[in-house]
Amino acid sequence: MSDEKFAWDSGDSYEMYVGRWSHLVAREFLGWLEVPPGSSWLDVGCGTGELAKVILDQASPSAVNGVDPSQVFIAYANEHIGGNDVEFRVGDAQSLQYEDGSFDATVSGLVLNFVPDAAQAVREMAKVTRPNGTVAAYVWDYAGEMQLMRHFWDAAVALDPEAVELDEGRRFAICKPEPLGNLFRVAGLHNMEVRAIDVSTVFRDFEDYWTPFLGGQAPAPGYCMSLDEARRAALRERIRAQMPIEADGSISLIARAWAVKGTV
Repeated sequence: MSDEKFAWDSGDSYEMYVGRWSHLVAREFLGWLEVPPGSSWLDVGCGTGELAKVILDQASPSAVNGVDPSQVFIAYANEHIGGNDVEFRVGDAQSLQYEDGSFDATVSGLVLNFVPDAAQAVREMAKVTRPNGTVAAYVWDYAGEMQLMRHFWDAAVALDPEAVELDEGRRFAICKPEPLGNLFRVAGLHNMEVRAIDVSTVFRDFEDYWTPFLGGQAPAPGYCMSLDEARRAALRERIRAQMPIEADGSISLIARAWAVKGTV
């Protein structure tokens, strides 16, 4: 079973799925970095531009660049985030096409676990960052407290043991504090720190939770939409039965990310 067939081709669907939560994590992440105003930034694996948008809103940058392999996501970012000091382009995290030492801060949000060679991506991030500049990243805690995905995969594997091959908690070994920190140590970064970032994810009702999985973006929604109607309905009801649904129908979960930072 492979997730290669699952799409990364709809900015709107991705935003509905996790973009609204990644925005909250990005705000906490940037506050933790404490990069000075007037700095130049590179967002590696910028996707729909959510992290870049928060940089623009919160960090008073001199310029923001973003790269991502998805042409659709780059088009979405260019359409929704404008400005003379912003540039998004198609690019590969494993081979960044910038001069050495081009940026004061190079960051990556919710991407490293999807890069075939994450260690190479971190080396590239360090390479394009000036001496004493900041390199940082964050990834979801798939195996633990990224609860909206954890509920999904626990139910999916209970109904279909083969789905364990797609469970991000099992597949993405780097999405834990020690391996994430080791990526930065091996890349030669200094003053390395790792921390958890928790944000509240409140759904008005079960349909608000479930509908984003029908968009087909990323492994969990992709798996969901690969099922026939009967199996998808069984999965929906299995998840509903295990959800902490409040008396008013709302659902309150946690989305945890692991963040790491270091200096060149």
